[in-house]
Amino acid sequence: MIYFLYQQLVEFLDPESGISSFVNVFRYVTFRAGAACVTGFLLSVIFGGRVIRALISLKVGQPIRSAEEVHQLNELHGGKAGTPTMGGILFLGATVASVILWTRLNEPFVWVILGVTVSLGGLGAYDDFLKVSRKNAVGLSARGKLLAQVLVAGAAGVYLCYFAGESTGVYMRQLFFPGIKSPIVLDMGWLMPVLFVLVIVGSSNAVNLTDGLDGLATGCSITTAAALGVYAYVTGHVFFAKEYLFLPYHPGCPEVFILCMAFIGSALGFLWFNCHPAQVFMGDTGSLAIGGLLATSAICCKQELLLPLIAGVFVMEACSVILQVASFKTTGKRIFKMSPIHHHFELGGWKETQVISRFWILSLIFALAGLVFLKVR
Repeated sequence: MIYFLYQQLVEFLDPESGISSFVNVFRYVTFRAGAACVTGFLLSVIFGGRVIRALISLKVGQPIRSAEEVHQLNELHGGKAGTPTMGGILFLGATVASVILWTRLNEPFVWVILGVTVSLGGLGAYDDFLKVSRKNAVGLSARGKLLAQVLVAGAAGVYLCYFAGESTGVYMRQLFFPGIKSPIVLDMGWLMPVLFVLVIVGSSNAVNLTDGLDGLATGCSITTAAALGVYAYVTGHVFFAKEYLFLPYHPGCPEVFILCMAFIGSALGFLWFNCHPAQVFMGDTGSLAIGGLLATSAICCKQELLLPLIAGVFVMEACSVILQVASFKTTGKRIFKMSPIHHHFELGGWKETQVISRFWILSLIFALAGLVFLKVR
């Protein structure tokens, strides 16, 4: 919106005037990205207290699983019962507002990422509502949630590959492998939307599984979004993408960079209230939305195959659940004390703050490892 106003205003200003020089900063991607980050942070911090009070007044308290269900974990987390959930609406609202303010709204990538994020956030909100209304940790059925995720991801994939413009469609249907200059497949056809579904649904559920400790998923999502933001910036820069780093190029990716920065600022503002001891939980409202945002951002800058490395903590959490279930069903034995794996370390004697801090460190390492592939060609 501000970029549109800048375009209208610059037509009426004298190019030699000081005002014109000042206004011109609004056309720079880096300026708008920084402004989006600050705007998202301020919105989250300013409205955070009000959102928390509203959730408390609505009695949207987080149900905690009983001692019969989780045994020792109930002793560690029992005091969190009643903490307001659905806090994801705070950073979702701040992110959307910041993106609308600072991005070019004629860019399809922006609307696709926002569409996936808001849709999955709405799905998560409905799931949270069912849990709160039933006063237990059981919300939507796994099958129903998965079907809705597939529909949202499939719609995004089909649109990007076939309805976002001819050049964008060609770009989106190409498959790039980390470390290789050229696409390994020039046109994946309908297989590419299928891949997008796997990436978006997998990412959404992985973040959802990680959201079990105060600030854990929020902190890990910030480092992941930062790495994806770097990829989005260089992918949308002609010199960096084509002549220096040999990355796939698309002129719409700078707006994805701004979107990532808006999310980072909003998430940092949410972390102000979500850090231990948490005043609010993001709930499925936030975790499903974050997974969708990260996955779709990676897809738009053609780093969907690198996302599992950049988002290594989320992958680690999801794999721990898969391995635990597979082991128990096949051998009757558990690999971990409890899954997801952050609970395994809790039950092993680590304090909650230790688990969170160490997983944040791991998330930063994974993000930096992913950035190594910027130059490995």
